[in-house]
Amino acid sequence: MKPATAACSLALAFFSMAPAFSQSVAFTFDDGPQLKAMPRMNPQARNAALLAALEKHHVKAALFVTLGNGADRPEGLALAKAWGDAGHAIGNHTVTHLDLNGKTTTLKQYQDEILACEAVIRTLPGFKPWFRFTFLREGDTPEKRDGIKAFLKTRGMRNAYVSLDTSDWRLDSALAKVLNEHPDADLAPFRAVYLAHLRQRAEAYRNLSRRLFGRDVPQVMLLHHNLINALFLDHAIQLFKSMGWTIIDPETAYRDFVYSLDPQRPSPGQSLLISAARSLGYRPENWERLLDDGDEEIKELKRKGVLSAPAASD
Repeated sequence: MKPATAACSLALAFFSMAPAFSQSVAFTFDDGPQLKAMPRMNPQARNAALLAALEKHHVKAALFVTLGNGADRPEGLALAKAWGDAGHAIGNHTVTHLDLNGKTTTLKQYQDEILACEAVIRTLPGFKPWFRFTFLREGDTPEKRDGIKAFLKTRGMRNAYVSLDTSDWRLDSALAKVLNEHPDADLAPFRAVYLAHLRQRAEAYRNLSRRLFGRDVPQVMLLHHNLINALFLDHAIQLFKSMGWTIIDPETAYRDFVYSLDPQRPSPGQSLLISAARSLGYRPENWERLLDDGDEEIKELKRKGVLSAPAASD
């Protein structure tokens, strides 16, 4: 037996003895607050819709601020503050969404963006010393990976892992494309594929957590501060409730020991569970569906004639 396979088998056997827990999920949103123009809803309306859906269902979430998207201006900072005022956590997602895996990105540049974002958001109610890596990428060299981990540790900052990754951003790009061309377009097809995508990802990552740890881990889901969530977040929360999932706040989810793990993750952008699987040399069924960018959903929109051209990329 190869070493990686042996390690995987031993780890899976150990974790299979762990007790089972009921499935839970925490909602988190990246890249907010967005001030860019979008069809149907202005920035204030989008922000209000997201907060209204969370309030309706008594959900406490987290907003990871990308400072250059709006919070560096008074009108954008007010939108971020509204999240803290509503009892949601506020975390750090850099200034310009710089990619640490970028060949020209230096460790110092990345650290400086973290510090610049923190200088603004630490004044907001709900601020947490949480950092979420942009693109979920932790560096393309050992020097960057080790350096950023040491930097976060020195500053007492948590790596705000994602376990349940989604491609809502891809569907949002497709939605914006259609609405820019046809402002009165029917939203129902987008709502259907969006909810189907969340269900598919939720079930796939739940199965992966059971295979890796022998139980349901509290999932931390990645969504974005965008139009598609402003329109359909209410439906998304209802979906998880209908599936029997308990919705918890991110801080509660992060108390699970899984989020204290530090798997080796040299591959770009991935959830914590994907990283753990790769570290163990384990490749689950339907691996490609966990790693694509909503490709099947985009194909479905094209089959229905809703989308006639390739969706815009992030």
